Amino acid sequence: MSEDNNLVPTGDGTCNAENIADMDSLRSIPMGNNIRAFGRNNMISGKSKQPNGEAKWYVAHTYSGYENKVATDLEKAIVNQNLSDMIQQVKVPTETVVELKDGEEREVEKKIFPGYVFVKMVLNDASWYIVRNVRGCTGFAGASTKPIPLTDKEVEKLGIEVKTIKLSYDVGESVKIMQGPLKNMVGRVSDINTKDKLVTIVVSMFGRETPVEMGLNQIEPIN
Repeated sequence: MSEDNNLVPTGDGTCNAENIADMDSLRSIPMGNNIRAFGRNNMISGKSKQPNGEAKWYVAHTYSGYENKVATDLEKAIVNQNLSDMIQQVKVPTETVVELKDGEEREVEKKIFPGYVFVKMVLNDASWYIVRNVRGCTGFAGASTKPIPLTDKEVEKLGIEVKTIKLSYDVGESVKIMQGPLKNMVGRVSDINTKDKLVTIVVSMFGRETPVEMGLNQIEPIN
């Protein structure tokens, strides 16, 4: 089995070396007895398939080259056993890179984290058993006997799940500042940066129009 613990993406915008350092290299990948102990010691008779709790992202380790097969087989098991409420998403993050070969450019899809499959699920005996027993899966990431979920910050940094932000205002509209030293002042939205969760509004200060940067939740539209 080939393990690639240097989980540094080859492209931009998804993850970088600093992000991986923050995650302690996905908390390392313990294999063998520690992982299997969770299923052995925590099995509930009947293996209830009823989801109980919040679905979170977990990292499953696979044999090299088995990432897509593990993801496909897991998705089939979810459909066949009606587990979509418990195991909600399965992802093998990829990116498209341009390679130059024999003087010609070609686009190639490459895995960002070779040897890993990301699974969003409600962790219980049944979900653990289904994922762990997919052929090619060798265990979960985590430094304990129980699989450890990624934090929201880690999920965001890795680009595993992109959340759409819905705003009640748009560029050009008048808004009222609800927080901070400029509270109750009225301005006009000139720019919205959903990536950094910031908005720039233009307010009148000392007889001049001045751009002010605020958090997305610090202003409200004027009806």
